[in-house]
Amino acid sequence: MPTIAIISQKGGAGKTTLAVHLAAAAQDAGMVALIVDTDPQATASLWATWRQDNPPEVIDSPPPRLAAKIRQAQEQGAQWILIDTPPHADSAARAAVEVADLILIPCRPSAFDLSAIETTAKLVQLLRKPAYVVFTAGPPKAPRVYQEAGELVESYGTRPCPFQVPDRAAYRHASAEGRTVMELEPAGKAAEDIRQLYKWACRQVVVSTDGEEKIA
Repeated sequence: MPTIAIISQKGGAGKTTLAVHLAAAAQDAGMVALIVDTDPQATASLWATWRQDNPPEVIDSPPPRLAAKIRQAQEQGAQWILIDTPPHADSAARAAVEVADLILIPCRPSAFDLSAIETTAKLVQLLRKPAYVVFTAGPPKAPRVYQEAGELVESYGTRPCPFQVPDRAAYRHASAEGRTVMELEPAGKAAEDIRQLYKWACRQVVVSTDGEEKIA
């Protein structure tokens, strides 16, 4: 029953987009997925309202109650938990990192955004949790951009994820309708991006892509 925290001190990095889509990919794979929204702006909760509470379920939680809420959700059958965190909130980020099995740090591959994740990188290193930077909202076909960004991320002591979530119009259209890119364009490039990222995340937390736990 993995818990994945999505954290970044920078606003607009794509935390909620990543959280809802990874949860939806898990749900599509037959798992009971849950998004825990710790952001006071409640963007994930609003998305859930737009989709008329169709799964994956979204609940909110203040940072001090996060561990207890996750334990309760697991006892009630949640198998794949994503924590969506607010920007510029050290207490929420720390609480999420403490309870997570894997940390994903979304980041645009630009100089200002890359510089901003150094604080987040130090936090996950301090708490000794496995963490990867997921490049988001960059150009779809720019391997050199992602290579250079990955080298900078590694200089912070954090690893880049081998899969990116590039800027695609499908994300904007889907979110506005309370949907996912897998629902909007099942055979589209954005849907394939998410499926690849989900399968990779499963390998990091030792869960098979059909939702069955593996033996490490």
